[in-house]
Amino acid sequence: MSSKTSLKVYLLAVVILLISVGGNVKADFIFGTPAKLGPAVNSSAADGDISISDDGLELYFEGRRPGGYGGLGDLYVSTRETTTDPWSEAVILDPPISGPDWDGSPDISSDGLELYFTSDRSGSVDLWVATRVTKEDPWEEPVNLGSTVNSSVDDFGPSISSDGLSLYFGSPRSGGLGKIDLWVTTRATKDTPWEEPVNLGSTVNSSLDEAMPDISSDGRVLFFSDFMLSQRDGGYGGQDLWMTTRASINDPWEEPINLGPQINSPSFDFSPNISADGSKFYFTSDRGGAQLFQVVDAWEASLEPIVDLNSDGIVDSTDMCIMVDHWGTDEPLCDIGPMPWGDGIVDVQDLIVLSEHLFKDVNDPTLIAHWALDETEGMIAHDSVNGNDDFVMGGALWQSNGGKVDGAIELDGVDDCVICKTGPNPAEGPCSILAWIKGGAPGQVIIAQPAVADFMAVDSEGNLMTGLNGSDQSSAPLLSQASVTDGQWHRIGLVWDGLRRSLFVDGVKVAEDIEDGQGVFGSGLYIGVGKDYVDGTFFSGLIDDVRIYKRAVKP
Repeated sequence: MSSKTSLKVYLLAVVILLISVGGNVKADFIFGTPAKLGPAVNSSAADGDISISDDGLELYFEGRRPGGYGGLGDLYVSTRETTTDPWSEAVILDPPISGPDWDGSPDISSDGLELYFTSDRSGSVDLWVATRVTKEDPWEEPVNLGSTVNSSVDDFGPSISSDGLSLYFGSPRSGGLGKIDLWVTTRATKDTPWEEPVNLGSTVNSSLDEAMPDISSDGRVLFFSDFMLSQRDGGYGGQDLWMTTRASINDPWEEPINLGPQINSPSFDFSPNISADGSKFYFTSDRGGAQLFQVVDAWEASLEPIVDLNSDGIVDSTDMCIMVDHWGTDEPLCDIGPMPWGDGIVDVQDLIVLSEHLFKDVNDPTLIAHWALDETEGMIAHDSVNGNDDFVMGGALWQSNGGKVDGAIELDGVDDCVICKTGPNPAEGPCSILAWIKGGAPGQVIIAQPAVADFMAVDSEGNLMTGLNGSDQSSAPLLSQASVTDGQWHRIGLVWDGLRRSLFVDGVKVAEDIEDGQGVFGSGLYIGVGKDYVDGTFFSGLIDDVRIYKRAVKP
């Protein structure tokens, strides 16, 4: 028995054990359909800016409902006995928390003993904190965070890290990069003063507005809103929600990503909050016909796991073997725990997540097409997602055991290709195309949309490129310096996130730029020939496991 086989057998035993003991972890995520939190939290007035406690039993928010203490907003809390119970009718936080001035944007600390919020009670919009000795004790008199943290202009929307040592917020103070920027202040211990705030920098902040941050409990994801009528490019409405990630709390933040049309609407969507375990996402929105700042509601969306690693509709031993093959690496496909966005290494935490779904039928609603290309004969290539029978042209050869993932199709570079009914539409939002290839030659095309664009092709030097371009269809192709014609298997990817087009080879980003929107695209897809279906663009080599997603994936 080989060492890898032994490891797989051992891990199967671990999986069986984990199934018996259970666990509460989540997988690599997509957002579920958002829903209002209901009448216990939402009223006929404005309610939002949610902050949920780490134990999931307290929900703090800002309300502008009748019966308050005055000003533009008061702070409310709703509670429940267990995380499966409904929320109780919200009650106002009496003085000294709420008062005749504006009190809003609450954020509860991980231990539940500090409540940070925004208030103009001192005459300017500042950051404040109230404390209590235990969760059963009343809140004490709030304290202004002082001149080191607060400035002479508005400072608002606090988010405290789980260790209580970093506080994120928005401010238009001097020294920023835009109108409103995201800042962070830190302290060495909970008993030492806050230090001078630091701007999060040009990767996160733009020349426009960024505000209302929310830091995840592991400190590796920061959600935020663009603000008011000054939105970042690539958004969907009047105000959008975004996220930026980092490999660890000591690494720099990466380029922000729009949360996409499942969360963002044509209306105003803002004030994010993620639960401590990463399973629930809360935000404020005026969608559904409400009037901004007159009637807004608190919404909730689940973060749903993607654990079907080979997209065959069931989580089984094949998925476990894929995970074992990437054990100890940072392979994003398999890095699915303990938080929804993983932790940078494929290990037992990911196995726990996988075990919770083992032998269950699953579905990734963002996977819109998958050609495994495992057929052994004939003129049909099957799309397992939509059930399409797509046509193989030119007498291409099936290699039942010669693929990167089981079988593959071998194209001759003369007249072989696959004509498919399904394809991505970048004009509708983020999308991704992934495939394995082996072979090819300069000038040949791997994936194209008929008469529209060569999505992934090989340039004159044998490097991966894309012809996916902007709304005017006139921008230049995006070229990489990554050779893919060396006769080795390469996993290639094209990702459009609503703002950027990116190319990946073997999990590494090899080219990226910003595009000014995407135009109206057609339907269908060519595998193995260019958009114009002409000589010289037919691909010569092996193609395997082509996948199309309506989201920006981590290739």
